[in-house]
Amino acid sequence: MRERARDKGRLEDIIEYSNHVTQFVEGVTFEELTANNLLYYAVMKNVEVVGEAAFMLTKAFKAAHPETPWKTIESMRHILVHDYANVIPRILWGTATNDIPELRKQVEGYLKETNWAEWESSEDLFNDAQDAVYKSIVGMARNMRARGMSLEEIADITGLSEWEIREL
Repeated sequence: MRERARDKGRLEDIIEYSNHVTQFVEGVTFEELTANNLLYYAVMKNVEVVGEAAFMLTKAFKAAHPETPWKTIESMRHILVHDYANVIPRILWGTATNDIPELRKQVEGYLKETNWAEWESSEDLFNDAQDAVYKSIVGMARNMRARGMSLEEIADITGLSEWEIREL
């Protein structure tokens, strides 16, 4: 369940698991990572948890912080959870060494700058409208898919990820 009262804890989870990823890859080369299954899967799992925490943030929080690529983070999480056999090691490495440290900096800023008492007590006035728009977009994507449009075309038009479209 996505509720504002849990956003702070989810951000703290992003920090904690990002720190694990950074510690795991510190002083390690790509070749060493891919040669060590225990290390590789530890990094993969922690990146997945970071993605899950981001995925579970409220829509309102993500909308209030559009500078963070939430959709990309969620897409990575979806791949790690649902398409794990096709993870490209070089992409996981780039995520662990480049993207995770940047995300951690952003999230640390959010934790410091947000008035959590105010955030948790405010209502999401637009959630119903956002949900209705999302449902409409999903319906449109289903129709496009039924007409034989490619995943890439549907993603370009609707803004949905290819993973979301495949799941329709």
